[in-house]
Amino acid sequence: MRSGKITVHDFVIMPNHVHILMTVPGEMSIEKAMQLIKGSFSFRANKELGFRGEIWQRGYSDVGILDDKSFQQHCEYIENNPVKAGLANRPDEYPFGTAYLKKQKHAGAKAQGLLESSIGTTEVVP
Repeated sequence: MRSGKITVHDFVIMPNHVHILMTVPGEMSIEKAMQLIKGSFSFRANKELGFRGEIWQRGYSDVGILDDKSFQQHCEYIENNPVKAGLANRPDEYPFGTAYLKKQKHAGAKAQGLLESSIGTTEVVP
């Protein structure tokens, strides 16, 4: 984790709520992290989309991650939330979450690897 930066491990944006699995630096409170996330999103929605009005409800709920097993359970919960809600058949079909982005990144890496091999380079893309 870069010093002073929030690391987002997993997220999904649902029609009426958001899940974010993140690591907050030791010197930052969760309250401050949420203020930054909500404020940045609202600013961009206003600037880029012309959206004026309230986007976020007051407050949030948080759950502490105690170990690797808990971390993995929360990742699975977040990724499967759109499936559970009937918005997709598989997590990577829902375009507003990390499962979809990971699939797109992986597909792009494969496509880039094929392109590079077709022009004679020996670089391997993982």
